[in-house]
Amino acid sequence: MKVDKHIHTPFCPHGSTDTLERYVDQALSLGFDEISFTEHAPLPEGFIDPTPLKDSAMSIAQMEEYLFQLEQLKKSYEQSIKINIGLEVDYIVHFEKQTTRFLDEYGPYLDDSILSVHFLKHAGQYYCLDFSDDEFARIIESFSTVERVYEAYYETVLDSIKSNLGHYKPNRIGHITLVHKFQKRFPCHQDFNETMMTILNEVQHQSLQLDYNAAGLYKPLCQEAYPSSWIVKEAQKKKIPLVYGSDAHCSKDLGQSYNSLFPLRF
Repeated sequence: MKVDKHIHTPFCPHGSTDTLERYVDQALSLGFDEISFTEHAPLPEGFIDPTPLKDSAMSIAQMEEYLFQLEQLKKSYEQSIKINIGLEVDYIVHFEKQTTRFLDEYGPYLDDSILSVHFLKHAGQYYCLDFSDDEFARIIESFSTVERVYEAYYETVLDSIKSNLGHYKPNRIGHITLVHKFQKRFPCHQDFNETMMTILNEVQHQSLQLDYNAAGLYKPLCQEAYPSSWIVKEAQKKKIPLVYGSDAHCSKDLGQSYNSLFPLRF
């Protein structure tokens, strides 16, 4: 089965206006058997988007239309490709209850979802980790060092894995090395290998999957997949399922680097 299980949509405020049909047609042209639309879920009630453009996720007012359009899309293409309705859900420290309520309401309508960390909390403020390299520089200034940002990110990823978000908690953990996105400009000089092994052990213990995300390869300040190759090998040893995702925010990026990433056998 050739699958891409991390795809965004025109509902993404920081994505493209490519239609849902254009994404599906791209998947068909590349020979994919199954895809998952995993749009950024509405941010939890009471959480204020800290990004300069306030464009991290679709609004709660769009959820019904999102589900409706994808249900129609599934029916239209059911003879050609399997389409999963999903979300990329943000794990945000101290908003677990609100996230659980959201999942309890909308989880029954989802086929496949991802749990990701984009936001870090420090000194009473929230920061979006991956908005831009200049914003990352501001985060480093707040945390004092790059290493402390990495430490906070990995701690939050581990918290997300351990969190109790109810029956509909996503069973796939998104881009667990997203903190590497700007590593060419802001190198980290601390070895977090032991921390990563703790994360992998918890993923294994919880019987979760990992998002094997191609997007980092195309970020000029990252130039590696999320996660990096040594983590993939360790995950394989632990028989943790790795699920390819392009993290496409426009149709042409769907399936990017699939063939180079996947002579790997999971």
